[in-house]
Amino acid sequence: MSTNIKIISTKDYEDVVETVKKYVEGLRIGSVATISNAFHKDAIMYGYTNGGLLGGPIDNLYDFVEKNGTAPDIKTHLDVLAITPTTAVVRVDMEKDAIGANYTDFHTLIKINGNWQIIAKVYHMYKG
Repeated sequence: MSTNIKIISTKDYEDVVETVKKYVEGLRIGSVATISNAFHKDAIMYGYTNGGLLGGPIDNLYDFVEKNGTAPDIKTHLDVLAITPTTAVVRVDMEKDAIGANYTDFHTLIKINGNWQIIAKVYHMYKG
């Protein structure tokens, strides 16, 4: 018989969601400083925007926020799709960002020195 041990604490789930909420809140208030608290300094992002592939460093996201400002009407739903002791994947269903666009994001997180950080963002932008 195998050992029946819960290896992922509820706190880890909460901490993962709180990390991604920093990203969402940063988008809402148009704050790169708030968003950058959620991401690892070497994070990357890839996805399609208006039919073209955008990829590379997370600075692309920061540039978007600086250019487009706040998203006061943003609506999101977060789902933790998978979690291990040191990794997690969160889906962000998003409506009405700063330019009124809708997205599905997949954020990959890693736990470093006890802190969860987003290391990669992959997204799909929906047409109006």
